[in-house]
Amino acid sequence: MPTKVIHTSTTEPPRPPSGVGRWASGVGRRACRGVLYNRPMIHHVVSPEAWNARPDQPYAPDSLPEDGFVHCSPDEATTVAVVNAFYRDAPRPLHVLMLDEERLDARVEFEAAAPAPPPGVGDDVLFPHVFGPLNRDAVVGIQEVEWDAEGRATGLRDVTDLG
Repeated sequence: MPTKVIHTSTTEPPRPPSGVGRWASGVGRRACRGVLYNRPMIHHVVSPEAWNARPDQPYAPDSLPEDGFVHCSPDEATTVAVVNAFYRDAPRPLHVLMLDEERLDARVEFEAAAPAPPPGVGDDVLFPHVFGPLNRDAVVGIQEVEWDAEGRATGLRDVTDLG
């Protein structure tokens, strides 16, 4: 049975079991990418066109009805690995929504990748799954995927801070 951490609290961010996953730490919004006031952000990859299609409604990717949740990543390194595994041929630019989990209206569960994590991601990394659309006020920043000359994602750069 896959490892699962269920989180529904609005006061304390989830932590995977000891020794599972990778979490950033730092103080303040800019101390470490992916951290807001010592709370980890979760990341969702999206095209600017999809994100901007219905700005007056919560964002729901096309995969939500079939999968039952919105796929997210727990940190920047995992997000870059996901982009390299699944989005190398996607139109560019490609954005990453920085989600403050405490602001999300939908339930979040941290689950093991099935059937396996993308290359470069350990089997112990848990992926946040958001069981409903992403309310836009949970998006505190947008980053853009940076690419190298060979078309590999190499990192994320800030596009905007909505915090």
